[in-house]
Amino acid sequence: MSSAPLILTLRFDDASFRRFDGMRRQHFPPERNHIPAHLTLFHHLPGESEADVTATLREATREREPLPLRVTSLRFLGYGCAYEIDCPPLVTLRKELADGWRDTLTPQDASGFRPHVTIQNKVASAEAKRTFAALQAAFEPFDARGIGLLLWRYRGGPWDAAGEFPFRVPA
Repeated sequence: MSSAPLILTLRFDDASFRRFDGMRRQHFPPERNHIPAHLTLFHHLPGESEADVTATLREATREREPLPLRVTSLRFLGYGCAYEIDCPPLVTLRKELADGWRDTLTPQDASGFRPHVTIQNKVASAEAKRTFAALQAAFEPFDARGIGLLLWRYRGGPWDAAGEFPFRVPA
């Protein structure tokens, strides 16, 4: 059992992941880009509860089908930018999980959820503004898919994989 905090993210289909991760590699400062593109559902779940978290995730994904994601716009972050994601079923799933874990959530995870994929962060504001303007000028909404959940252990650097929980593939 590990005491390292757990991070929960959405797993994308391969084509969507390649698109998001390619944009992240293009725009994120390389010296700070230690993890692949991701959509974080929870930033800090208790590592000592990993067995219970894993059991909850198995149950939550068992009968759930892949999620249709709509990338609707870009969000300016001040020091970077992100793709905004619209997916009511993802918001519902996240709320169900949060309700079950409410007594252990950090303030960040207990607050509102706005699904997004960060493709640039931790750059100078002027650079972030230029990137956002260039991406915004060429942006067209697109579709992606969430095909499961990924659990990670945070140990201060790159994340360590702690579990994969695929959604049910429709017959």
